[in-house]
Amino acid sequence: MTIQAVMFDFSGTLFRLEQNSSWLSDLTTPDGAPLDVEAQTELMRRMTAPTGQVVELSAEYQHAWDNRDLDPVLHRKVYLEVLRKSGVANAEQAEALYRRLNDPAEWTPYPDTEAALKDTAAKGVKVGVLSNIAFDIRPAFAMRGYDDFVDEFLLSFEHGFIKPQPEIFRLLVDRLGVAPENTLMVGDSEEADGGAKAIGCKFALVDPLPTTERPDGLLTALRTHGVL
Repeated sequence: MTIQAVMFDFSGTLFRLEQNSSWLSDLTTPDGAPLDVEAQTELMRRMTAPTGQVVELSAEYQHAWDNRDLDPVLHRKVYLEVLRKSGVANAEQAEALYRRLNDPAEWTPYPDTEAALKDTAAKGVKVGVLSNIAFDIRPAFAMRGYDDFVDEFLLSFEHGFIKPQPEIFRLLVDRLGVAPENTLMVGDSEEADGGAKAIGCKFALVDPLPTTERPDGLLTALRTHGVL
């Protein structure tokens, strides 16, 4: 089958929230000691993991966790709790770090993100971005001119579905006007993004490595599936 549309995940696929020492240098443990590098790295992993629960939660926060990508209020609530349970006891520090997570300008594109989007669009292939997320990521694309190459953005908090629910994939495929069997989903999570296979889409898995360690993962995936 010829691929006529490509759906891209956002976090860990097109962009990554890179660890920035300036964000974390002021973070302290409950006893006032600075977080060590290992603790900082684990903190960033917990803030950006696409699937899997990262800390144990009470029933109240469990509900917020399960629905975090459907409601910005629940997202903020549970991630501040995740930070607290991860050793960031200072509420002001936790709020400041959470704001970084939700700032599209803080997200770093992978080295081949522009080429992947631009070259796919230039082939006449429809391009969609599909993300389980509770804030608007469009500014991250617009500030770099990448939005010119995207036909549709579909964000979970705007539509009431999350990956791997089949409804969210069907909705984007319908918006792109392409049959599922002619659509490729590219993402970093077999569990979440791989859900596209349930409606007949092809799937390409990329590794959510630091951006400096994955120079051409997107282009390789697209070439493997005959898009480029």
